[in-house]
Amino acid sequence: MRPCTVNKLTIGGDAPPRVMGVLNVSPESFYHDSYIPSNEIHKKAVEMIEQGADMLDVGARSTAPNAQAISGTQEGERIEAALKELDGTGFTISVDTMNPWVLDICLKHEVHAVNDIAGFASDAYARRVAEAGLPAFLMATDYTPGDAVGLAETKTALATVIKRCEAAGIDNYILDPGIGIWTPQRSCDDNWELCRHFDEFLAFDRPLLGAISRKSFIGNLINREPEERLAASLAVTTVLLQKGASVIRTHDVKETVDTVKVFLQMVKGP
Repeated sequence: MRPCTVNKLTIGGDAPPRVMGVLNVSPESFYHDSYIPSNEIHKKAVEMIEQGADMLDVGARSTAPNAQAISGTQEGERIEAALKELDGTGFTISVDTMNPWVLDICLKHEVHAVNDIAGFASDAYARRVAEAGLPAFLMATDYTPGDAVGLAETKTALATVIKRCEAAGIDNYILDPGIGIWTPQRSCDDNWELCRHFDEFLAFDRPLLGAISRKSFIGNLINREPEERLAASLAVTTVLLQKGASVIRTHDVKETVDTVKVFLQMVKGP
Protein backbone atom coordinates (compact mmCIF):
# COMPACT_ATOMS: atom_id res chain seq x y z
CA MET A 1 0.00 0.00 0.00
CA ARG A 2 1.24 3.47 -0.90
CA PRO A 3 0.97 5.55 2.28
CA CYS A 4 -0.37 9.10 2.36
CA THR A 5 0.99 12.02 4.37
CA VAL A 6 -1.27 14.60 6.00
CA ASN A 7 0.57 17.34 7.89
CA LYS A 8 3.51 15.00 8.62
CA LEU A 9 1.07 12.31 9.76
CA THR A 10 1.60 9.04 7.88
CA ILE A 11 -1.56 7.19 6.91
CA GLY A 12 -1.44 3.64 5.64
CA GLY A 13 1.60 1.47 5.10
CA ASP A 14 3.16 0.51 8.43
CA ALA A 15 1.43 3.34 10.33
CA PRO A 16 -1.19 2.40 12.95
CA PRO A 17 -4.86 3.09 12.21
CA ARG A 18 -5.64 6.79 12.64
CA VAL A 19 -8.68 8.34 14.28
CA MET A 20 -10.42 11.31 12.65
CA GLY A 21 -12.72 13.25 14.97
CA VAL A 22 -15.82 14.87 13.46
CA LEU A 23 -16.25 18.57 14.22
CA ASN A 24 -19.78 19.20 13.03
CA VAL A 25 -20.96 22.81 12.81
CA SER A 26 -24.16 21.95 10.95
CA PRO A 27 -27.34 22.03 13.09
CA GLU A 28 -29.10 20.03 10.33
CA SER A 29 -26.97 16.96 11.08
CA PHE A 30 -28.71 13.57 11.35
CA TYR A 31 -27.00 13.16 14.73
CA HIS A 32 -28.13 16.25 16.61
CA ASP A 33 -25.92 15.66 19.65
CA SER A 34 -22.83 16.05 17.45
CA TYR A 35 -23.59 19.67 16.54
CA ILE A 36 -21.03 22.11 17.95
CA PRO A 37 -21.70 25.88 17.97
CA SER A 38 -18.78 27.93 16.67
CA ASN A 39 -18.01 29.38 20.08
CA GLU A 40 -17.46 25.85 21.42
CA ILE A 41 -15.33 24.55 18.54
CA HIS A 42 -11.96 25.25 20.16
CA LYS A 43 -12.95 23.54 23.40
CA LYS A 44 -14.31 20.48 21.59
CA ALA A 45 -11.25 20.26 19.34
CA VAL A 46 -8.90 20.32 22.33
CA GLU A 47 -11.01 17.64 23.99
CA MET A 48 -10.83 15.38 20.93
CA ILE A 49 -7.07 15.78 20.56
CA GLU A 50 -6.55 15.06 24.26
CA GLN A 51 -8.69 11.93 23.85
CA GLY A 52 -6.34 10.73 21.13
CA ALA A 53 -7.69 11.99 17.80
CA ASP A 54 -4.97 12.17 15.15
CA MET A 55 -6.87 14.69 13.05
CA LEU A 56 -10.11 16.66 12.96
CA ASP A 57 -12.62 16.83 10.12
CA VAL A 58 -14.58 20.09 10.02
CA GLY A 59 -17.92 20.11 8.19
CA ALA A 60 -20.58 22.80 7.95
CA ARG A 61 -23.41 21.19 6.02
CA SER A 62 -25.26 17.92 6.39
CA THR A 63 -25.00 15.37 3.58
CA ALA A 64 -27.57 12.98 5.04
CA PRO A 65 -30.50 12.02 2.79
CA ASN A 66 -33.37 14.51 2.98
CA ALA A 67 -31.26 16.97 5.03
CA GLN A 68 -32.22 20.62 4.74
CA ALA A 69 -30.18 22.21 1.96
CA ILE A 70 -28.11 25.30 2.69
CA SER A 71 -26.43 27.78 0.37
CA GLY A 72 -22.73 27.83 -0.37
CA THR A 73 -22.61 31.22 1.31
CA GLN A 74 -24.03 29.81 4.52
CA GLU A 75 -21.70 26.82 4.43
CA GLY A 76 -18.75 29.15 3.87
CA GLU A 77 -19.69 31.41 6.76
CA ARG A 78 -20.08 28.48 9.12
CA ILE A 79 -16.85 26.75 8.22
CA GLU A 80 -14.84 29.98 8.30
CA ALA A 81 -16.12 30.75 11.79
CA ALA A 82 -15.02 27.28 12.91
CA LEU A 83 -11.61 27.46 11.25
CA LYS A 84 -10.89 30.82 12.85
CA GLU A 85 -11.28 29.09 16.21
CA LEU A 86 -8.71 26.47 15.18
CA ASP A 87 -6.06 28.72 13.64
CA GLY A 88 -2.83 28.51 15.59
CA THR A 89 -3.69 25.28 17.40
CA GLY A 90 -1.35 23.13 15.32
CA PHE A 91 -4.02 20.44 15.05
CA THR A 92 -4.19 18.42 11.82
CA ILE A 93 -7.37 19.54 10.10
CA SER A 94 -9.32 18.35 7.07
CA VAL A 95 -12.29 20.23 5.67
CA ASP A 96 -15.41 18.35 4.64
CA THR A 97 -16.76 20.25 1.65
CA MET A 98 -17.37 19.56 -2.03
CA ASN A 99 -17.89 23.22 -2.97
CA PRO A 100 -14.90 24.85 -4.74
CA TRP A 101 -15.93 28.30 -3.53
CA VAL A 102 -16.14 27.11 0.09
CA LEU A 103 -12.76 25.43 -0.33
CA ASP A 104 -11.28 28.80 -1.33
CA ILE A 105 -12.46 30.18 2.02
CA CYS A 106 -10.93 27.22 3.86
CA LEU A 107 -7.57 27.74 2.17
CA LYS A 108 -7.24 31.09 3.94
CA HIS A 109 -6.85 29.14 7.18
CA GLU A 110 -4.66 26.35 8.56
CA VAL A 111 -6.05 23.27 6.81
CA HIS A 112 -4.10 20.19 5.85
CA ALA A 113 -6.47 18.04 3.76
CA VAL A 114 -9.82 18.02 2.02
CA ASN A 115 -12.59 15.47 2.50
CA ASP A 116 -14.54 15.41 -0.76
CA ILE A 117 -17.54 13.09 -0.76
CA ALA A 118 -17.99 13.90 -4.46
CA GLY A 119 -14.70 12.19 -5.26
CA PHE A 120 -13.36 15.01 -7.46
CA ALA A 121 -16.43 14.90 -9.70
CA SER A 122 -15.82 18.65 -9.97
CA ASP A 123 -12.77 19.42 -12.12
CA ALA A 124 -12.64 22.90 -10.60
CA TYR A 125 -12.45 21.44 -7.12
CA ALA A 126 -9.70 18.99 -8.09
CA ARG A 127 -7.68 21.83 -9.67
CA ARG A 128 -7.90 23.91 -6.50
CA VAL A 129 -6.73 20.97 -4.39
CA ALA A 130 -3.85 20.31 -6.78
CA GLU A 131 -2.81 23.96 -6.75
CA ALA A 132 -2.91 24.02 -2.95
CA GLY A 133 -0.87 20.81 -2.76
CA LEU A 134 -3.28 19.27 -0.27
CA PRO A 135 -3.89 15.55 0.29
CA ALA A 136 -7.48 14.36 -0.12
CA PHE A 137 -9.98 11.91 1.32
CA LEU A 138 -12.12 10.92 -1.67
CA MET A 139 -15.39 9.04 -1.65
CA ALA A 140 -16.57 6.61 -4.31
CA THR A 141 -18.70 8.75 -6.64
CA ASP A 142 -19.62 8.75 -10.30
CA TYR A 143 -21.74 11.90 -10.57
CA THR A 144 -23.38 12.53 -7.18
CA PRO A 145 -22.16 11.38 -3.72
CA GLY A 146 -23.01 7.79 -2.95
CA ASP A 147 -24.51 7.00 -6.34
CA ALA A 148 -22.67 3.69 -6.61
CA VAL A 149 -24.95 0.80 -5.57
CA GLY A 150 -23.37 -2.44 -4.42
CA LEU A 151 -19.83 -3.76 -4.35
CA ALA A 152 -19.11 -3.88 -8.08
CA GLU A 153 -20.34 -0.34 -8.74
CA THR A 154 -18.37 0.96 -5.77
CA LYS A 155 -15.18 -0.56 -7.15
CA THR A 156 -15.89 1.03 -10.53
CA ALA A 157 -16.54 4.40 -8.90
CA LEU A 158 -13.26 4.22 -6.95
CA ALA A 159 -11.42 3.42 -10.17
CA THR A 160 -13.00 6.55 -11.67
CA VAL A 161 -11.87 8.61 -8.67
CA ILE A 162 -8.31 7.37 -9.18
CA LYS A 163 -8.42 8.44 -12.84
CA ARG A 164 -9.55 11.90 -11.74
CA CYS A 165 -6.59 12.10 -9.38
CA GLU A 166 -4.22 11.13 -12.17
CA ALA A 167 -5.74 13.76 -14.47
CA ALA A 168 -5.34 16.45 -11.78
CA GLY A 169 -1.78 15.39 -10.93
CA ILE A 170 -2.69 14.39 -7.36
CA ASP A 171 -0.98 11.35 -5.83
CA ASN A 172 -1.48 11.92 -2.10
CA TYR A 173 -4.95 10.61 -1.29
CA ILE A 174 -7.05 8.21 0.76
CA LEU A 175 -10.04 6.34 -0.68
CA ASP A 176 -13.45 6.16 0.98
CA PRO A 177 -15.79 3.38 -0.24
CA GLY A 178 -18.71 5.57 0.84
CA ILE A 179 -20.58 3.33 3.26
CA GLY A 180 -23.96 4.87 4.05
CA ILE A 181 -27.40 5.48 2.59
CA TRP A 182 -26.64 8.39 0.29
CA THR A 183 -29.34 7.88 -2.35
CA PRO A 184 -32.79 6.24 -2.49
CA GLN A 185 -31.27 3.49 -4.63
CA ARG A 186 -28.83 2.46 -1.89
CA SER A 187 -30.17 -0.08 0.61
CA CYS A 188 -29.02 -1.09 4.06
CA ASP A 189 -28.03 -4.50 2.64
CA ASP A 190 -25.79 -2.71 0.12
CA ASN A 191 -23.92 -1.10 3.00
CA TRP A 192 -23.48 -4.31 4.94
CA GLU A 193 -22.08 -5.83 1.75
CA LEU A 194 -19.49 -3.03 1.54
CA CYS A 195 -18.53 -3.63 5.17
CA ARG A 196 -18.18 -7.40 4.70
CA HIS A 197 -16.01 -6.94 1.61
CA PHE A 198 -14.09 -3.85 2.81
CA ASP A 199 -10.74 -5.63 2.44
CA GLU A 200 -11.31 -5.99 -1.31
CA PHE A 201 -10.81 -2.22 -1.68
CA LEU A 202 -7.19 -2.73 -0.62
CA ALA A 203 -6.61 -3.87 -4.20
CA PHE A 204 -6.43 -0.17 -5.14
CA ASP A 205 -3.18 0.05 -3.13
CA ARG A 206 -4.30 3.16 -1.25
CA PRO A 207 -5.17 3.81 2.41
CA LEU A 208 -8.87 3.38 3.17
CA LEU A 209 -11.21 5.54 5.24
CA GLY A 210 -13.91 3.86 7.29
CA ALA A 211 -16.73 6.34 7.88
CA ILE A 212 -19.66 4.57 9.51
CA SER A 213 -20.16 6.43 12.79
CA ARG A 214 -23.78 6.11 13.99
CA LYS A 215 -25.11 5.85 10.41
CA SER A 216 -28.64 4.85 9.55
CA PHE A 217 -27.86 1.41 8.11
CA ILE A 218 -26.64 0.52 11.60
CA GLY A 219 -29.71 2.08 13.20
CA ASN A 220 -31.96 0.14 10.86
CA LEU A 221 -30.45 -3.15 12.03
CA ILE A 222 -30.64 -2.48 15.78
CA ASN A 223 -33.73 -0.24 15.64
CA ARG A 224 -32.08 2.63 17.53
CA GLU A 225 -31.78 6.37 16.97
CA PRO A 226 -28.33 7.95 16.34
CA GLU A 227 -27.89 8.75 20.03
CA GLU A 228 -28.02 5.02 20.86
CA ARG A 229 -25.80 3.62 18.10
CA LEU A 230 -22.36 3.89 19.73
CA ALA A 231 -21.87 0.23 20.68
CA ALA A 232 -22.96 -0.99 17.25
CA SER A 233 -20.73 1.59 15.53
CA LEU A 234 -17.74 0.32 17.50
CA ALA A 235 -18.57 -3.25 16.50
CA VAL A 236 -18.52 -2.29 12.82
CA THR A 237 -15.34 -0.28 13.41
CA THR A 238 -13.58 -3.39 14.72
CA VAL A 239 -14.50 -5.32 11.58
CA LEU A 240 -13.28 -2.50 9.31
CA LEU A 241 -9.99 -2.39 11.20
CA GLN A 242 -9.62 -6.13 10.69
CA LYS A 243 -10.27 -5.60 7.00
CA GLY A 244 -7.61 -2.93 6.56
CA ALA A 245 -9.05 0.50 7.34
CA SER A 246 -6.25 3.04 7.82
CA VAL A 247 -8.48 5.83 9.17
CA ILE A 248 -11.69 5.71 11.19
CA ARG A 249 -13.89 8.81 11.03
CA THR A 250 -15.95 9.12 14.20
CA HIS A 251 -18.14 11.31 16.38
CA ASP A 252 -16.88 9.38 19.42
CA VAL A 253 -13.14 9.84 19.69
CA LYS A 254 -12.47 8.45 23.17
CA GLU A 255 -14.34 5.21 22.58
CA THR A 256 -12.90 4.75 19.10
CA VAL A 257 -9.34 5.33 20.30
CA ASP A 258 -9.91 2.64 22.94
CA THR A 259 -11.25 0.30 20.25
CA VAL A 260 -8.15 0.85 18.10
CA LYS A 261 -5.87 0.18 21.08
CA VAL A 262 -7.61 -3.09 21.85
CA PHE A 263 -7.54 -4.09 18.19
CA LEU A 264 -3.80 -3.45 17.94
CA GLN A 265 -3.13 -5.40 21.14
CA MET A 266 -5.10 -8.35 19.82
CA VAL A 267 -3.46 -8.49 16.39
CA LYS A 268 0.07 -7.34 17.16
CA GLY A 269 0.63 -7.81 20.87
CA PRO A 270 2.73 -5.54 23.10
